[in-house]
Amino acid sequence: MAQDIRVKICGLTDPADIPAALLAGASYVGFVFYEPSPRHLELDRAAFMAQSVPEGITRVALTVDADDAMLDVLTGAVPIDMLQLHGNESPARVTEVKQRTGLPVMKAVGVATETDLTQLDFYARVADQLLVDAKPPEGATRPGGNALAFDWRLIAGRKWTVPWMLAGGLTPDNVGDAIRLTGARQVDVSSGVESRRGEKDAELMRRFVDAATGRLRA
Repeated sequence: MAQDIRVKICGLTDPADIPAALLAGASYVGFVFYEPSPRHLELDRAAFMAQSVPEGITRVALTVDADDAMLDVLTGAVPIDMLQLHGNESPARVTEVKQRTGLPVMKAVGVATETDLTQLDFYARVADQLLVDAKPPEGATRPGGNALAFDWRLIAGRKWTVPWMLAGGLTPDNVGDAIRLTGARQVDVSSGVESRRGEKDAELMRRFVDAATGRLRA
């Protein structure tokens, strides 16, 4: 039986990724605005892609420690529904961004050990959603999209006061186990549905959503 699991496919880079993600069954589509990432988008390309997303699908813009000027340019150029803050933004900065943009904010928090979980409680007080991700490895140039998972047992059975999404190293082969172990109702994938770094694969997207939701297709 299919489960009510919502899937975010992040790091879309090609206009063809939009219909592929929608056909797969994604509830969120994510666009990356961070130059070190192979999934970084220029504003005009992102705007073109975002405009093709139908109503009811949440368009998420991922930024990393963006300043006010960057946020103003981004939100003025690209039609988005939510901001994902994936840097070292403080709880106070999360509140500032919400007030400045008028958009809901999802705050990513990297987890490696149990001590990292306290940060989730702090951000739950100010963010609209949480993204529970794996901490990047030492020396990494990107805060996410590193195809790494953390020990899901750390958050098994945990709940927060806002909706949350599981991320980090998820693939069509392991997302079902991750959901069963953590109780996640939302999951995020980027590198796990790519044929090459930064290039999404329509079949992998379909397989991922089917595995997450327990959907059987003819």
